[in-house]
Amino acid sequence: MSVNQDNGWTKPVHTGVLVLASGEVIEGYGLGAVGEAVGEVCFNTAMTGYQEILTDPSYAAQIVTFTFPHIGNVGANEDDIETVDLARSAGAVGAIFGAPVTDPSNFRAESTLTSWLEKRGIVALCGIDTRALTALIREKGMQNAVIAHSPDGRFDMAALKAKAAAWPGIDGMDLVPTVGAKERFDWRETTWKLGAGYGAREGAPKYRVVAIDYGVKRNILRLLAEQGCEVIVAPATATSAEILALKPDGVFLSNGPGDPAETGKYAAPVIRDLLAAKVPTFGICLGHQMMALAVGARTRKMPQGHHGANHPVKDFTTGKVEIVSMNHGFAVDRDTLPENAVETHRSLFDGSNCGIALTDRPAFSVQHHPEASPGPQDSHYLFRRFVELMKEAKAA
Repeated sequence: MSVNQDNGWTKPVHTGVLVLASGEVIEGYGLGAVGEAVGEVCFNTAMTGYQEILTDPSYAAQIVTFTFPHIGNVGANEDDIETVDLARSAGAVGAIFGAPVTDPSNFRAESTLTSWLEKRGIVALCGIDTRALTALIREKGMQNAVIAHSPDGRFDMAALKAKAAAWPGIDGMDLVPTVGAKERFDWRETTWKLGAGYGAREGAPKYRVVAIDYGVKRNILRLLAEQGCEVIVAPATATSAEILALKPDGVFLSNGPGDPAETGKYAAPVIRDLLAAKVPTFGICLGHQMMALAVGARTRKMPQGHHGANHPVKDFTTGKVEIVSMNHGFAVDRDTLPENAVETHRSLFDGSNCGIALTDRPAFSVQHHPEASPGPQDSHYLFRRFVELMKEAKAA
């Protein structure tokens, strides 16, 4: 650690800072990429899966504060990246840890987290009171800020404060173009298994699924392929005519970042056409919000959002409570749901809407992440529910 000489004693040099839009400065120690990044600061309560979290495209333009203090002890590898395009650095722009990153102790580690962050271009900060920062977010909401790392500890604080204050925030931003696919492609990879790694779909597919990519995670596509589906990934700009021309048995609406109301301006009309054609449809996270917007509901910004792998959600269709993975800063306003949209899932933390099903169309969606990665696998059944929907529609 760098030091300053001052009257015969040494003191650590703070090589990293978090500058909030309010002007507050939090000092710590920089790691990962050198430089600065502007974004919205949120907190994530997961105890593991930090690599999947940081590469989830839904975290675009966000700085993730990990409430669990010890991050990095399993290192990093190429297998746990959730961004579909490995060459793109879509995902969180910054990361904040309580304790310094330790050396990895895991048989799957290919590098340290610190070197991986640097390679990925993620600016990180450690050695701060993440509990206090989390409390601030809980009380005042997610903060706009600049995170900066300078090995010599020199920062232009006036410029950083001005940059943080000038950033408009995620509310009103369509971030899907920054993370989604530009062209259509096929997906065959299935889930990871110990000793074998990732597999590939074999044999003739049972159903053809077109996945609209608003910022899709790899594990979602793997679970669709695991169900024996032919998966065709289409960009978010694909028209309903282009999607229907592929003769899908089902359409999947993916997760993604940004303000759903902005993305919905071009996505909702496409989804309305697909619903009118009675194509079985399944949405996750931003895809859930897109489906709600398509049927006339509205979304709202949440003060602190839901970010973690320990969220209890009740499925009213089964009466069961699931522990799920979540990552969203906007929610569907249940009071605006039309009569043909029935609430199927609800958060037991704050009572917010977490799922809907349409009564006059073969379509449903959930706010949480049933694919996990990271997180529990309680909700994997939703992929089978989607397959059953396609099976019924095909039989009819």
